[in-house]
Amino acid sequence: MVFEGGNTAKCDKKNLLEREICKLFVSQCKNIKELNWETSQSLSSFPGATTFFHNLNSLSIKMDHVDSNTLYEVAQICIHLKELTLYNVSQNNHGLTSLIDAQRNLKNVSLYPYYSKKGICKELGEALTRKSNTINYLCLYSVNIIPLMSLVNLRHLLIYNFENYKDFDEVIKVFQKYLEVSKFPKLQSFDIRGLSCFKEMATLIENTEGNIREISIVTTNKFAKNTGMFIETIVNNCPKIEELSTYLEPKDFIYVESLLQNCRNLVDLRFDSLNFNEIHNNIGDKLLDTLAKFSPKSLISISISRNWKYSIDAFERFFESFRGRNLRSFFILYCDIYSITNEHRLIVRKYLNEGVIKESNCVF
Repeated sequence: MVFEGGNTAKCDKKNLLEREICKLFVSQCKNIKELNWETSQSLSSFPGATTFFHNLNSLSIKMDHVDSNTLYEVAQICIHLKELTLYNVSQNNHGLTSLIDAQRNLKNVSLYPYYSKKGICKELGEALTRKSNTINYLCLYSVNIIPLMSLVNLRHLLIYNFENYKDFDEVIKVFQKYLEVSKFPKLQSFDIRGLSCFKEMATLIENTEGNIREISIVTTNKFAKNTGMFIETIVNNCPKIEELSTYLEPKDFIYVESLLQNCRNLVDLRFDSLNFNEIHNNIGDKLLDTLAKFSPKSLISISISRNWKYSIDAFERFFESFRGRNLRSFFILYCDIYSITNEHRLIVRKYLNEGVIKESNCVF
C-alpha cells in the first residue's frame, strides 16, 4: 500500500491501518499464549480483549509504547502470566504494578532498562516481592533500574551490567547495599556479569539453604577484592555446587584444596585471573598440583588462566594424575604462544593421543 499526501496524512493513515490490524488480531486470535507488545495501540480496548489476554502465558512489553492506564486495564483481564519481560523500564508505573499484582503464578521476570534514564524503581521491586512465592527466575539487565528484594522461591538469578557513565560508581554502591541484604534462600544458580562485588555476593550465598549448583562471575575490574573470601564462602555453603566460574589471585590458591575436598559434585571448574597483563613465573604450579591431588571424580572440565604460567613438570604431573579418569576438557583461558610453549603443547598432544583427555585448546 502506498500512502499519499503530507507527513501528517501519512501518519494518520498508517495509524488507522495499524489499529485495524490490531483490532482484527485481538478479536480473531483466541488461543494466543505469547505476545510481544510493541505498539502504542490500546489492545485491551478492542472487542475480544478479555478472551485474548485471559489466555496469555507469556507477555513481552516495550514500556515506552504502552501507558499506565492501558496496563491497568490489562491487569483486570490478564491473570495467568507465567513469564513477563519488560523493555525500556525507567520509572515506577502504577499500571505495571497492578498487572504484576494480578498474576496468580508468575514465574519468570526479565527487566531491560531504558539506557538514557537512571533511577531505582522501588515500587516495581515491591510488586515483585509480593510475588515471591511464585517467582523462580529473575534477570536484571541493569543495576540502576530496581532494588533487589527477598524472593523466597527464587531459583535462578541473572544480573548483566555493562554500563559505565558519570556517577556510575555511586549507582554500584547503592546496588551493592541492596545485594547484601537481599535473601534468596532457595537459590540454585546465579550468573553475574559486569560486577565485582565479591563480598556482597558472598553474603548472598550465606543467606541460601545450600542448594546452589551453578555460579558464574564475569568482570573486567582488575582491582576487585575479596575473591578468596568468596571461594571460602562457597566451600562452607555450597556442598552441591556442580559448575563454578570465578576469579582467583595467586594468594587465593590456598582455598582451592578445601573447595575440591568439600564440593565433591563439581563437574566444571573455571578459574580466571584478575591481573590480565601480569604473568607470574610458574606460580600456577601450585594450582595444578592441587587440582591433580584433590579433584573429585566428578570433575571433567577444567579451565585456568594463562597468566599464572606453569612449568613443564607440573603440566605432566597434572595430566598423569588423570590417567584412568574421565577428564573431558582442559583449557588455558585466552591461550596463546606467550602463555604456553611448544613443549607444553607436545605434552598436551601426548595425553590427547593416549585418551587421558578428550579436548584442549593448548594444541594449535
